[in-house]
Amino acid sequence: MTDLGMPTMPAALSMSGQSSGPVVFTGGHHFQLAGGASLDEVLGGLTAPLSVILQVTKRCDFDCNFCSEILQRPDPTLDQLDTMRANLAGVGRVFLSGGEPLMRRDFGDIVDMYSPDFILGIPTNATRALQHAPRMVGKVGYVNVGLEGPRAITARVRGDYDKVMAGIRVFQEHGLPLSLSCVVLRSDLHGLPFTYQIADTIDAGKLKLIMPLRKGNALDLAEHEFISNAEAEAKFAELRSMAATYAWRPALRLTAWTPETEGHMICIEPHGVANAWPVYDAPDLFEPLGNVLEESISEIWARYRFQRNHVAKYLGSSIYTTPHGGGHA
Repeated sequence: MTDLGMPTMPAALSMSGQSSGPVVFTGGHHFQLAGGASLDEVLGGLTAPLSVILQVTKRCDFDCNFCSEILQRPDPTLDQLDTMRANLAGVGRVFLSGGEPLMRRDFGDIVDMYSPDFILGIPTNATRALQHAPRMVGKVGYVNVGLEGPRAITARVRGDYDKVMAGIRVFQEHGLPLSLSCVVLRSDLHGLPFTYQIADTIDAGKLKLIMPLRKGNALDLAEHEFISNAEAEAKFAELRSMAATYAWRPALRLTAWTPETEGHMICIEPHGVANAWPVYDAPDLFEPLGNVLEESISEIWARYRFQRNHVAKYLGSSIYTTPHGGGHA
């Protein structure tokens, strides 16, 4: 596997190219079991999550028709973010997320603060790549750009396709590793092969397919836009076959909303509240777990009832996956 040149993984985890731990982080920008380890072995040894989402802002310059983020909160200060950083000790990967995280003018300072301790994933629409890319070089694991496919589709459901692609080119010029994420709506299914081709063209580590959740703007989506898990599985199989035929290299990952994936994400809001997400019967699909401004993530992890779902998802055993470097399962 490729050595990505990212920070040393904490605790029992290890980076690609290293073999000392039961989990590695691959060139496909995801975690993977190593050395014959089992999921139960990893789960039993963890005192903190493999991955968390940290919302550094709720603000965004797009208004995606599937967006779940409608409740605005003030941005955390740098001092608050530093407190959260200390309390996240032991986590493998941190997504510095939003909203649109690059809307923060001090985003480079946040990257500097977090990069020594965590693998950083940066979910972004890329419209502010020019302002922030230089300070991200050598510090982030990868940049995850949201893109639903060709110009007409992206413009209809997300925002300005040309701004997104211009930002992708800026990230490429700075040598930043890229992945793509795509929200899967029924009206966009025909565009997924083009999205996969784009991911291959930009040498993305992975293409992550996300089924929308009924929250925020997505409450206004027509019911037929929500595909079934069976339809998602069929589309994944089609894309996997195409990847094998055309030698597309990005890893492909699709998460369906099943009992095995419920609550697998830990999302930390700007005011520090950590939530299990999505919890299907919880208000706004969030189940509060604690506050990382006040306690450590290890304390929160100990009371988190979706530990197995978390580990299974991030190790790829409860979702649909193909490996980086080829479309074969």
